Amino acid sequence: MRERVGLGYDAAYAAFRLEEVEARLHGSLSGGLNACVECCDRHATPDHVALEWENAKGERETYSFAQLRDLSARFAGMLAAAGIGPGDVVAGLLPRIPDLVVTILGTWRAGAVYQPLFTAFGPAAIAHRLQTSAAKLVVTDAANRAKLDGLAAAPCIAVARGGARPGDLDLGAELARHPADFAPVLRAADDLMMLMSTSGTTGNPKGVPVPLRALAAFEVYMRTAIDLAPSDRFWNIADPGWAYGLYYTITGPLLLGHATTLYDGPFSVESTYRIIRSHGITNLAGAPTAYRLMIAAGAGAAAGVKGQLRAVSSAGEPLNPEVIRWFAEHLDVPIHDHYGQTELGMVVNNHHGLDHPVRPGTAGVAMPGYRVAVLGPDGQELPPGVPGVLAIDMANSPLLWFPGYLGQPEKAIENGYYLTGDTVELDPAGYISFVGRNDDVITSAGYRIGPFEVESALIEHPAVAESAVIGKPDPERTEIVKAFVVLKAGHDASDDLAEALAQHVKRRLSAHAYPREVVFVTDLPKTPSGKIQRFLLRNAEKG
Repeated sequence: MRERVGLGYDAAYAAFRLEEVEARLHGSLSGGLNACVECCDRHATPDHVALEWENAKGERETYSFAQLRDLSARFAGMLAAAGIGPGDVVAGLLPRIPDLVVTILGTWRAGAVYQPLFTAFGPAAIAHRLQTSAAKLVVTDAANRAKLDGLAAAPCIAVARGGARPGDLDLGAELARHPADFAPVLRAADDLMMLMSTSGTTGNPKGVPVPLRALAAFEVYMRTAIDLAPSDRFWNIADPGWAYGLYYTITGPLLLGHATTLYDGPFSVESTYRIIRSHGITNLAGAPTAYRLMIAAGAGAAAGVKGQLRAVSSAGEPLNPEVIRWFAEHLDVPIHDHYGQTELGMVVNNHHGLDHPVRPGTAGVAMPGYRVAVLGPDGQELPPGVPGVLAIDMANSPLLWFPGYLGQPEKAIENGYYLTGDTVELDPAGYISFVGRNDDVITSAGYRIGPFEVESALIEHPAVAESAVIGKPDPERTEIVKAFVVLKAGHDASDDLAEALAQHVKRRLSAHAYPREVVFVTDLPKTPSGKIQRFLLRNAEKG
């Protein structure tokens, strides 16, 4: 494993200037820019690799920035011929195939706005998002085409790699007939490049506009937190149908002129280790769910790539300290927790590229370009050690790009702060410890208990693969801690094991934070991006 000493965090944070980030872009935040130019054209030389692709059959393709530039121009020509131009929305309902990257870059080249549609979505979820965006075109493939049947106001549809129906555009044929010459459309920094949706644990998802100025924030994250070095082979496991994947699997590495890796296949531990080994991956990013499954497969599965990885980053939900210890021991690599939201990108990190102490169990410190604070119920900033809502100080965060939700821009913004809705604690050194979503925090006999710390203690037990913790209504204590546990192979559920787990947590945490009920389950409810949906477990208990 190659050691890399970054710039000191305190110095980098104090010296941050947005003008220096802007100077690394081809365009400018004040004079206009184009996302395809920033992520493709300016890096386009014939031998400069942009994309390494592999599917579940082991088929591989490699694309240079020059090839993607030409394909994006052909795609933009297709859009223009269909009457789609700057500011219009193009949706992508595609698996992780090269056509997805072409669709994104070509949309940006034309000055249009890209909307991701996760391929696991059903027709209702797709219809709601398309209604929100008023997309003019949906690009899909044969496997997902039927999900677009019956849309109330069907947009134009283009189908990649065969399967176009009468009335559809055949993407391959369209790319072939349009020239590889389309002048990129310059747009203002506040014009949109993406239209995202929140995951929506309650109610319909909200639209999240992403303006071009977000490129500056993505660039800083890739440099300071991911620490993407020119010698790295980079793979972000996250699906580009979601924010972390679209922001940091596609946009972030290409923005730095660095190749990205796409694997079009279902997640498995075997395929993950195979891709790491065969593609020579040295810099890896993903979600804790994937990392816990890697741990469950054991040290033997990891042995073949031990020492190969230089840096591993985790996002999507808090990273359990046991994962950090296991990766250090069995993969010989530091894995760092990062925190962000669809609305923000990443804002609090244990930075691989900046030199500062890493404290397991914390999300880290504010990324340069952001000032974070912890607010109380009255909206005032709280001192260290007092739980409150994590907020972003808008006046002192030059990288903050969130303009407000589509159609409801005032929501989540109060008195000059963006409110994340996450309960955290700030320590005197500026480290943020995640407690839970406001609706996840458990109140038991007057104590406020964060589910994350209980879950972390549970998965330290050798029998536990995954866990989720909620507050179960209780007439005496308001709530009690209830744990749902997935066991590792070779361990059987029993009353004795349930009691052993409860006592394990009591010893690790405290007499009030241990689970008074332990239920063994075969799996946990999760979003398609891998986040545990505690609200479903809570709703079942309330029912």
